[in-house]
Amino acid sequence: MGLSTELFDYILPEELIAQYPADRRDGSRMMVLDHISGETRILPFPAIKDFLSPGDAMICNDTKVMACRLYGRKEGRPDGAKFEALQIELIPGSKGANWKAMLKPGKRAKDGTCVVLLDQNGELCQHYFTVKRKFDDGTFEIEFSTDDYLAVQNCCGHLPLPPYIRREAGKEDANRYQTVFAHYYGAVAAPTAGLHFTNEILQELDEKGVNRAMVTLHVGPGTFQPVSVSDVSKHKMHTESYILPQATANLIANTRNASRKVLAVGTTTVRVLESCADDNGTLTPGSGSTDIFIYPPYKPKAVDMLLTNFHLPKSTLLMLVSAFASREIILEAYARAVKEKMRFYSYGDCMLII
Repeated sequence: MGLSTELFDYILPEELIAQYPADRRDGSRMMVLDHISGETRILPFPAIKDFLSPGDAMICNDTKVMACRLYGRKEGRPDGAKFEALQIELIPGSKGANWKAMLKPGKRAKDGTCVVLLDQNGELCQHYFTVKRKFDDGTFEIEFSTDDYLAVQNCCGHLPLPPYIRREAGKEDANRYQTVFAHYYGAVAAPTAGLHFTNEILQELDEKGVNRAMVTLHVGPGTFQPVSVSDVSKHKMHTESYILPQATANLIANTRNASRKVLAVGTTTVRVLESCADDNGTLTPGSGSTDIFIYPPYKPKAVDMLLTNFHLPKSTLLMLVSAFASREIILEAYARAVKEKMRFYSYGDCMLII
Protein backbone atom coordinates (compact mmCIF):
# COMPACT_ATOMS: atom_id res chain seq x y z
CA MET A 1 0.00 0.00 0.00
CA GLY A 2 1.36 3.41 -0.99
CA LEU A 3 0.32 6.81 0.31
CA SER A 4 -3.27 6.67 1.55
CA THR A 5 -5.81 9.12 0.17
CA GLU A 6 -7.40 9.28 3.64
CA LEU A 7 -4.30 11.10 4.91
CA PHE A 8 -5.43 14.16 2.91
CA ASP A 9 -8.90 14.38 4.39
CA TYR A 10 -10.12 17.15 6.67
CA ILE A 11 -13.45 18.40 8.00
CA LEU A 12 -14.76 21.64 6.53
CA PRO A 13 -17.98 23.27 7.75
CA GLU A 14 -20.13 23.96 4.71
CA GLU A 15 -20.69 27.57 5.70
CA LEU A 16 -16.99 28.30 5.07
CA ILE A 17 -17.32 27.50 1.36
CA ALA A 18 -17.38 30.94 -0.25
CA GLN A 19 -20.45 31.41 -2.44
CA TYR A 20 -19.57 34.95 -3.53
CA PRO A 21 -16.33 36.85 -3.98
CA ALA A 22 -15.13 39.31 -1.35
CA ASP A 23 -16.49 42.84 -1.66
CA ARG A 24 -13.16 43.95 -3.10
CA ARG A 25 -10.96 41.89 -5.39
CA ASP A 26 -8.04 42.39 -2.99
CA GLY A 27 -10.26 42.10 0.08
CA SER A 28 -9.49 38.50 0.98
CA ARG A 29 -7.33 37.32 3.84
CA MET A 30 -4.02 35.59 3.23
CA MET A 31 -2.51 32.96 5.47
CA VAL A 32 1.28 33.10 5.27
CA LEU A 33 2.82 29.71 6.01
CA ASP A 34 6.48 29.04 6.70
CA HIS A 35 7.03 25.69 4.98
CA ILE A 36 9.76 24.63 7.42
CA SER A 37 8.52 25.73 10.83
CA GLY A 38 4.80 25.57 10.10
CA GLU A 39 4.35 29.05 11.59
CA THR A 40 1.30 30.87 10.23
CA ARG A 41 0.18 34.47 10.09
CA ILE A 42 -3.10 35.82 8.72
CA LEU A 43 -2.80 39.13 6.90
CA PRO A 44 -4.76 41.18 4.37
CA PHE A 45 -3.95 40.05 0.83
CA PRO A 46 -2.17 43.29 -0.21
CA ALA A 47 0.57 42.34 2.30
CA ILE A 48 1.87 39.93 -0.34
CA LYS A 49 4.11 42.82 -1.45
CA ASP A 50 6.07 42.46 1.80
CA PHE A 51 7.11 38.88 0.94
CA LEU A 52 8.59 39.64 -2.47
CA SER A 53 11.91 41.38 -3.07
CA PRO A 54 13.44 43.19 -6.04
CA GLY A 55 14.63 40.62 -8.55
CA ASP A 56 12.13 37.96 -7.51
CA ALA A 57 9.90 36.53 -10.24
CA MET A 58 6.13 36.08 -10.06
CA ILE A 59 4.68 33.68 -12.63
CA CYS A 60 0.94 33.80 -13.38
CA ASN A 61 -1.49 31.80 -15.51
CA ASP A 62 -3.15 34.01 -18.14
CA THR A 63 -5.87 31.57 -19.20
CA LYS A 64 -9.38 32.98 -19.55
CA VAL A 65 -12.56 31.19 -18.53
CA MET A 66 -14.94 30.49 -21.39
CA ALA A 67 -18.68 31.05 -21.13
CA CYS A 68 -18.91 27.36 -21.93
CA ARG A 69 -21.99 26.18 -20.04
CA LEU A 70 -24.83 25.91 -22.54
CA TYR A 71 -28.49 24.99 -22.26
CA GLY A 72 -30.77 23.75 -25.01
CA ARG A 73 -33.70 21.60 -26.08
CA LYS A 74 -33.72 18.53 -28.26
CA GLU A 75 -34.57 19.31 -31.89
CA GLY A 76 -35.55 22.87 -30.98
CA ARG A 77 -39.00 21.97 -29.70
CA PRO A 78 -40.28 24.06 -26.78
CA ASP A 79 -41.28 20.78 -25.13
CA GLY A 80 -38.12 18.94 -26.20
CA ALA A 81 -35.87 17.25 -23.70
CA LYS A 82 -33.61 19.69 -21.84
CA PHE A 83 -29.85 19.38 -22.23
CA GLU A 84 -26.92 21.03 -20.49
CA ALA A 85 -23.49 21.03 -22.14
CA LEU A 86 -20.11 21.98 -20.77
CA GLN A 87 -17.50 22.55 -23.48
CA ILE A 88 -14.15 21.18 -22.30
CA GLU A 89 -11.73 21.50 -25.19
CA LEU A 90 -11.59 21.82 -28.94
CA ILE A 91 -11.21 18.52 -30.80
CA PRO A 92 -7.72 18.50 -32.39
CA GLY A 93 -7.93 19.48 -36.05
CA SER A 94 -11.32 21.15 -35.68
CA LYS A 95 -11.65 24.73 -36.89
CA GLY A 96 -13.92 25.54 -33.98
CA ALA A 97 -17.10 23.52 -34.41
CA ASN A 98 -16.13 20.19 -32.82
CA TRP A 99 -15.71 20.02 -29.06
CA LYS A 100 -15.22 17.52 -26.31
CA ALA A 101 -18.05 18.17 -23.87
CA MET A 102 -19.87 16.89 -20.83
CA LEU A 103 -23.61 16.45 -21.39
CA LYS A 104 -26.55 16.16 -19.03
CA PRO A 105 -28.52 13.93 -19.24
CA GLY A 106 -25.87 11.76 -20.87
CA LYS A 107 -28.24 8.80 -21.28
CA ARG A 108 -30.37 10.76 -23.74
CA ALA A 109 -27.39 11.95 -25.77
CA LYS A 110 -27.47 9.43 -28.61
CA ASP A 111 -25.35 9.81 -31.74
CA GLY A 112 -27.12 12.22 -34.05
CA THR A 113 -29.12 13.97 -31.34
CA CYS A 114 -29.66 17.62 -32.31
CA VAL A 115 -29.87 20.20 -29.52
CA VAL A 116 -30.94 23.76 -30.29
CA LEU A 117 -29.43 26.20 -27.83
CA LEU A 118 -31.15 28.73 -25.60
CA ASP A 119 -29.82 32.26 -25.65
CA GLN A 120 -28.99 34.12 -22.46
CA ASN A 121 -32.64 35.17 -22.17
CA GLY A 122 -33.75 31.55 -22.26
CA GLU A 123 -35.16 31.69 -25.79
CA LEU A 124 -34.44 29.20 -28.56
CA CYS A 125 -31.92 30.66 -31.03
CA GLN A 126 -30.25 29.81 -34.34
CA HIS A 127 -27.27 28.00 -32.81
CA TYR A 128 -27.34 24.24 -32.28
CA PHE A 129 -25.07 21.25 -31.86
CA THR A 130 -25.22 17.61 -32.91
CA VAL A 131 -23.94 14.72 -30.80
CA LYS A 132 -21.29 12.88 -32.83
CA ARG A 133 -20.00 10.15 -30.49
CA LYS A 134 -19.42 9.17 -26.88
CA PHE A 135 -15.89 8.73 -25.51
CA ASP A 136 -14.79 6.01 -23.11
CA ASP A 137 -14.50 8.53 -20.27
CA GLY A 138 -18.19 9.42 -20.53
CA THR A 139 -17.69 12.72 -22.37
CA PHE A 140 -18.96 13.38 -25.89
CA GLU A 141 -17.90 14.92 -29.16
CA ILE A 142 -20.42 17.55 -30.22
CA GLU A 143 -20.43 19.57 -33.43
CA PHE A 144 -21.79 23.11 -33.49
CA SER A 145 -23.59 24.64 -36.44
CA THR A 146 -20.74 27.16 -36.83
CA ASP A 147 -16.97 27.26 -36.44
CA ASP A 148 -17.31 30.54 -34.53
CA TYR A 149 -17.58 29.12 -31.01
CA LEU A 150 -17.11 32.55 -29.44
CA ALA A 151 -20.25 33.74 -31.23
CA VAL A 152 -22.10 30.76 -29.74
CA GLN A 153 -20.77 31.51 -26.26
CA ASN A 154 -21.48 35.23 -26.54
CA CYS A 155 -25.09 34.43 -27.45
CA CYS A 156 -25.82 31.37 -25.33
CA GLY A 157 -22.95 30.81 -22.91
CA HIS A 158 -22.83 31.02 -19.13
CA LEU A 159 -19.74 31.06 -16.93
CA PRO A 160 -19.28 27.60 -15.40
CA LEU A 161 -19.05 28.29 -11.68
CA PRO A 162 -17.64 25.35 -9.67
CA PRO A 163 -20.10 22.69 -8.46
CA TYR A 164 -19.72 23.73 -4.80
CA ILE A 165 -21.04 27.23 -5.55
CA ARG A 166 -24.75 26.67 -5.13
CA ARG A 167 -26.05 29.36 -7.45
CA GLU A 168 -26.16 30.33 -11.09
CA ALA A 169 -23.52 32.73 -12.41
CA GLY A 170 -24.55 36.38 -12.13
CA LYS A 171 -23.40 39.61 -13.75
CA GLU A 172 -20.69 40.16 -11.13
CA ASP A 173 -19.09 36.81 -11.97
CA ALA A 174 -18.30 37.91 -15.53
CA ASN A 175 -15.66 40.18 -13.99
CA ARG A 176 -14.80 38.55 -10.67
CA TYR A 177 -14.39 34.99 -11.97
CA GLN A 178 -11.61 36.17 -14.29
CA THR A 179 -8.16 37.36 -13.27
CA VAL A 180 -7.13 40.87 -14.30
CA PHE A 181 -4.42 39.29 -16.46
CA ALA A 182 -6.71 36.73 -18.16
CA HIS A 183 -6.00 36.74 -21.89
CA TYR A 184 -6.34 33.41 -23.72
CA TYR A 185 -9.75 31.72 -23.79
CA GLY A 186 -9.74 28.02 -23.04
CA ALA A 187 -10.43 27.30 -19.33
CA VAL A 188 -13.56 25.86 -17.77
CA ALA A 189 -12.47 27.08 -14.32
CA ALA A 190 -10.52 30.10 -13.13
CA PRO A 191 -6.93 29.87 -11.85
CA THR A 192 -8.27 31.11 -8.54
CA ALA A 193 -5.07 32.21 -6.80
CA GLY A 194 -4.83 34.98 -9.37
CA LEU A 195 -8.29 36.34 -8.61
CA HIS A 196 -6.97 38.37 -5.64
CA PHE A 197 -4.68 40.63 -7.68
CA THR A 198 -5.70 44.11 -8.77
CA ASN A 199 -3.97 46.22 -11.39
CA GLU A 200 -2.87 48.52 -8.56
CA ILE A 201 -1.14 45.69 -6.68
CA LEU A 202 0.55 44.52 -9.89
CA GLN A 203 1.79 48.07 -10.51
CA GLU A 204 3.18 48.31 -6.97
CA LEU A 205 5.02 45.03 -7.47
CA ASP A 206 6.40 46.33 -10.77
CA GLU A 207 7.63 49.48 -9.06
CA LYS A 208 9.27 47.36 -6.35
CA GLY A 209 11.29 45.53 -8.98
CA VAL A 210 9.42 42.22 -8.86
CA ASN A 211 9.48 40.70 -12.33
CA ARG A 212 6.37 39.08 -13.79
CA ALA A 213 5.82 36.60 -16.60
CA MET A 214 3.04 34.35 -17.82
CA VAL A 215 2.29 30.74 -18.59
CA THR A 216 -0.98 29.46 -20.00
CA LEU A 217 -2.72 26.37 -18.68
CA HIS A 218 -6.36 25.85 -19.63
CA VAL A 219 -7.95 24.55 -16.45
CA GLY A 220 -10.22 21.55 -17.03
CA PRO A 221 -13.11 20.08 -15.01
CA GLY A 222 -10.81 17.43 -13.55
CA THR A 223 -9.46 20.07 -11.20
CA PHE A 224 -12.55 19.61 -8.97
CA GLN A 225 -12.49 15.82 -8.81
CA PRO A 226 -11.45 14.23 -5.51
CA VAL A 227 -9.19 11.21 -5.59
CA SER A 228 -11.48 8.19 -5.33
CA VAL A 229 -8.90 5.41 -5.04
CA SER A 230 -7.45 4.48 -1.65
CA ASP A 231 -3.84 4.52 -2.89
CA VAL A 232 -2.78 7.96 -4.16
CA SER A 233 -0.35 6.46 -6.67
CA LYS A 234 -3.21 4.60 -8.40
CA HIS A 235 -5.08 7.80 -9.30
CA LYS A 236 -5.44 8.54 -13.02
CA MET A 237 -4.67 12.23 -13.48
CA HIS A 238 -6.57 14.46 -15.90
CA THR A 239 -4.69 16.24 -18.69
CA GLU A 240 -4.63 19.96 -19.42
CA SER A 241 -3.02 21.88 -22.28
CA TYR A 242 -0.32 24.45 -21.56
CA ILE A 243 2.09 26.96 -23.08
CA LEU A 244 5.43 27.93 -21.51
CA PRO A 245 6.84 30.93 -23.43
CA GLN A 246 10.57 31.30 -24.02
CA ALA A 247 10.52 34.65 -22.22
CA THR A 248 9.12 33.04 -19.08
CA ALA A 249 11.73 30.28 -19.12
CA ASN A 250 14.44 32.92 -19.57
CA LEU A 251 13.15 35.00 -16.66
CA ILE A 252 13.12 32.03 -14.33
CA ALA A 253 16.64 31.05 -15.37
CA ASN A 254 17.89 34.60 -14.77
CA THR A 255 16.09 34.75 -11.42
CA ARG A 256 17.70 31.54 -10.24
CA ASN A 257 21.13 32.62 -11.47
CA ALA A 258 20.74 35.78 -9.37
CA SER A 259 19.77 33.67 -6.33
CA ARG A 260 16.33 35.28 -6.20
CA LYS A 261 13.03 33.47 -5.65
CA VAL A 262 10.28 32.28 -8.00
CA LEU A 263 6.66 32.63 -6.85
CA ALA A 264 4.07 30.54 -8.66
CA VAL A 265 0.61 32.10 -8.57
CA GLY A 266 -1.58 29.03 -8.32
CA THR A 267 -1.32 25.28 -8.66
CA THR A 268 -1.95 25.54 -12.40
CA THR A 269 1.23 27.58 -12.80
CA VAL A 270 3.09 24.96 -10.76
CA ARG A 271 1.82 22.22 -13.08
CA VAL A 272 3.23 24.00 -16.12
CA LEU A 273 6.61 24.82 -14.61
CA GLU A 274 7.19 21.43 -13.00
CA SER A 275 6.10 19.66 -16.20
CA CYS A 276 8.76 21.55 -18.14
CA ALA A 277 11.59 21.37 -15.58
CA ASP A 278 14.44 18.89 -15.54
CA ASP A 279 15.99 17.60 -12.32
CA ASN A 280 18.08 20.78 -12.03
CA GLY A 281 15.08 23.07 -12.45
CA THR A 282 16.03 24.09 -16.00
CA LEU A 283 12.92 24.77 -18.06
CA THR A 284 12.27 23.76 -21.65
CA PRO A 285 9.74 26.17 -23.20
CA GLY A 286 7.03 24.95 -25.52
CA SER A 287 3.43 23.76 -25.58
CA GLY A 288 1.66 20.49 -25.05
CA SER A 289 -0.50 18.74 -22.51
CA THR A 290 0.39 17.62 -19.02
CA ASP A 291 -0.96 15.00 -16.65
CA ILE A 292 1.67 15.64 -13.99
CA PHE A 293 0.55 14.48 -10.54
CA ILE A 294 2.44 16.18 -7.73
CA TYR A 295 2.22 14.81 -4.19
CA PRO A 296 4.64 14.13 -1.33
CA PRO A 297 7.52 13.33 -1.28
CA TYR A 298 7.89 15.26 -4.57
CA LYS A 299 10.14 18.32 -4.21
CA PRO A 300 9.41 21.26 -6.55
CA LYS A 301 12.27 21.92 -8.96
CA ALA A 302 11.38 25.28 -10.49
CA VAL A 303 9.26 26.99 -7.82
CA ASP A 304 10.29 28.43 -4.44
CA MET A 305 7.03 29.96 -3.17
CA LEU A 306 3.38 29.27 -3.86
CA LEU A 307 0.25 31.40 -3.64
CA THR A 308 -2.86 29.24 -3.65
CA ASN A 309 -6.43 29.13 -2.42
CA PHE A 310 -7.70 26.49 0.01
CA HIS A 311 -8.57 23.20 -1.69
CA LEU A 312 -11.04 20.34 -1.39
CA PRO A 313 -10.35 17.36 0.90
CA LYS A 314 -8.67 14.41 -0.84
CA SER A 315 -8.10 16.49 -3.98
CA THR A 316 -5.04 16.39 -6.21
CA LEU A 317 -4.61 20.11 -5.53
CA LEU A 318 -4.35 19.59 -1.76
CA MET A 319 -1.80 16.87 -2.45
CA LEU A 320 0.20 19.22 -4.70
CA VAL A 321 0.21 21.90 -1.99
CA SER A 322 1.46 19.33 0.51
CA ALA A 323 4.59 18.89 -1.60
CA PHE A 324 5.55 22.48 -0.70
CA ALA A 325 5.72 21.81 3.04
CA SER A 326 4.61 18.53 4.54
CA ARG A 327 1.20 16.97 4.72
CA GLU A 328 1.15 17.48 8.49
CA ILE A 329 2.10 21.17 8.26
CA ILE A 330 -0.48 21.83 5.53
CA LEU A 331 -3.29 20.12 7.43
CA GLU A 332 -2.38 22.00 10.63
CA ALA A 333 -2.57 25.24 8.64
CA TYR A 334 -5.96 24.20 7.23
CA ALA A 335 -7.18 23.46 10.75
CA ARG A 336 -6.23 26.98 11.79
CA ALA A 337 -7.95 28.39 8.70
CA VAL A 338 -11.14 26.60 9.73
CA LYS A 339 -10.80 27.85 13.31
CA GLU A 340 -10.29 31.42 12.06
CA LYS A 341 -13.30 31.03 9.75
CA MET A 342 -11.34 31.78 6.64
CA ARG A 343 -13.23 31.39 3.36
CA PHE A 344 -12.53 28.29 1.27
CA TYR A 345 -12.27 27.32 -2.40
CA SER A 346 -12.54 29.39 -5.57
CA TYR A 347 -13.96 32.63 -4.16
CA GLY A 348 -12.28 32.20 -0.82
CA ASP A 349 -9.16 33.40 0.95
CA CYS A 350 -5.65 32.30 0.06
CA MET A 351 -2.42 30.87 1.43
CA LEU A 352 1.12 32.04 0.68
CA ILE A 353 3.71 29.32 1.30
CA ILE A 354 7.18 30.77 1.84
